[in-house]
Amino acid sequence: MWNTAGESTDSYYEVRPECSDVPKTRFKIKAGKTLSARRWQSAFTPEGYLDLAKILGRIQRGGIHPSIRGEVWEFLLGCYDPESTYEERDQKRESRRQEYAKWKEECREMDSLVGSGRIITAPIINEDGEPIQDPLVLLEANPDKGLASIMQQNERSDVPSAELQEKVMEPAPRIHDKKIIQWKLVLHQIGLDVVRTDRTLVFYEKKENLSKLWDILAVYAWIDKDVGYCQGMSDLCSPMIILLDDEGDAFWCFERLMRRLRGNFRCTENSVGVESQLSSLASVTQVLDPKLHQHLETLGGGDYLFAFRMLMVLFRREFSFGDSLYLWEMMWALEYDPDLFSMYEEAEAASEKIEGSKGKVKSSRQFGKYERENLKNGKNPEGSLPISVFLVASVLKAMSSKLLTEARGLDDVVKILNDISGSLDAKKACTGAMKLHKKYLKKAKKV
Repeated sequence: MWNTAGESTDSYYEVRPECSDVPKTRFKIKAGKTLSARRWQSAFTPEGYLDLAKILGRIQRGGIHPSIRGEVWEFLLGCYDPESTYEERDQKRESRRQEYAKWKEECREMDSLVGSGRIITAPIINEDGEPIQDPLVLLEANPDKGLASIMQQNERSDVPSAELQEKVMEPAPRIHDKKIIQWKLVLHQIGLDVVRTDRTLVFYEKKENLSKLWDILAVYAWIDKDVGYCQGMSDLCSPMIILLDDEGDAFWCFERLMRRLRGNFRCTENSVGVESQLSSLASVTQVLDPKLHQHLETLGGGDYLFAFRMLMVLFRREFSFGDSLYLWEMMWALEYDPDLFSMYEEAEAASEKIEGSKGKVKSSRQFGKYERENLKNGKNPEGSLPISVFLVASVLKAMSSKLLTEARGLDDVVKILNDISGSLDAKKACTGAMKLHKKYLKKAKKV
């Protein structure tokens, strides 16, 4: 039986004992509120069809039990169609794993470190496609010619050590393909970010888990050439590695999450993609808390860049690891659109559906609560603001008094918002976001 006060999730995401300053996880597994394995299984028919609407409310109220979190996320993120059978999903899963394996092999052919169980943290190529000749870089990039093996070989060989060093430093051929150059240029940045990601967790003490994260991000950077890799993606991908044992499944879960967020990572010479959401946040705050908005503008923060991190990595820095997962699943349940799978899988069919020429009309109960509000107010889900904008707005609203009285410059704004890390309540943040969203829609209607 579950403890009525709630069961801790600490055993599912163990923190290294020496990391004593990690924020405590507030999320508790509660009977009757948290989606349990039994309740999850009861939502499927014998053939495997899923009545997701049956459990959306449970997720919105109490999150998901860690033992089933990965498989539930696959549906919330649109990896699988709830209206498919067990057999159809098995086929889809297998074909996706094969597709990931094919892409990974493509990457391995371009750089042997992919799939080797190792990662790289130093640049291996310059912008002209020339390999970097630094000995340490070459040793890291060519683990089969590692220093230890060289020393052993030197002890056993009559070949002078200078010649052995020259052998290790054999230059790779220059690369001329611009796409490959661009991809190789980010591999070390991925490595640098991977070794810093969720390092307080026992899970990442194992090198194979670090290399799995590096491999997935390296493959994604290759297949999504418009976005490639940007800092922050490792924070978004890390939970997928932890929740899903199969690397291919974890990749596809991350890929689906990036479908929602890739616009934030798109950069041009003049702008960063997330700026459009920051602009929306400014508009929302101006409507809901004009006094605070005016104060922030006076301080020179009218572009809301101080909220950049919250939107880019979905509050990973503001919450403990466990609470950030709880926040994400509540967000996705609130935003859930039953057409998500078809929109991702069948772009042409989805566009026809939007025009009204194809597809069954979905019952409003099949949508998450947030999307139901949008539909009720005549907003198309594709054109509505993501709930993350209102989550940031709810944080600003909660800190409004402090920001108005204590912030005398942008540095103060950043400090005040940084100080809330670990003290936020995910459930309250979502509830606050929903209230602000409703209020915003009402005010927007009057304008």
